[in-house]
Amino acid sequence: MSKAFTKETETEEDPDDAPDQLPTGTKNYIRPRGFARLEEELHQLSRVERPKVVEIVSWAAGNGDRSENGDYIYGKKRLREIDRRIRYLIKRHESAHVVDPALQKNHAQVFFGATVTYIDHHDAERTITIVGVDEADTDNGLVSWVSPVARALLKARVGDTVKVHTPSGDEEIEVLAIRYGAGPETT
Repeated sequence: MSKAFTKETETEEDPDDAPDQLPTGTKNYIRPRGFARLEEELHQLSRVERPKVVEIVSWAAGNGDRSENGDYIYGKKRLREIDRRIRYLIKRHESAHVVDPALQKNHAQVFFGATVTYIDHHDAERTITIVGVDEADTDNGLVSWVSPVARALLKARVGDTVKVHTPSGDEEIEVLAIRYGAGPETT
């Protein structure tokens, strides 16, 4: 049968099609900056990248034999990737609950959006900002609110020692400082 009449199937595992990283029944909290980045990526993909790829695929399709046309084959693959990412971003956008840490009135406790400095069991001082799942970037100190360390820190106060459940066992960390609105950011 001609390839033109068969449905193209995806054999690759796509991380965007994986189940949500949020625990069932929880909200998809996100800071205003993270929400803006999500919207920016969605706009970039749907209004800039996708139209360019569609134009290339259209041009390549007009060149004849599509089975050996690299521009067409790669373009169609890229189009599927873009469409998959757009669907994922739309779902995340619709489920997002924007929380502005600057509006937090209780600065004495750790809540979503807090930047927390703590000392771990190795006496190493670390600073993290508790952010939404879609904003997490551990290399830059942005830790998802559903991560073990963030969950252990929630509602803690300066001077509190909390237990973090890790794969290697429970570890204790001590909260040294809490602040809002001054967390590390990625560029």
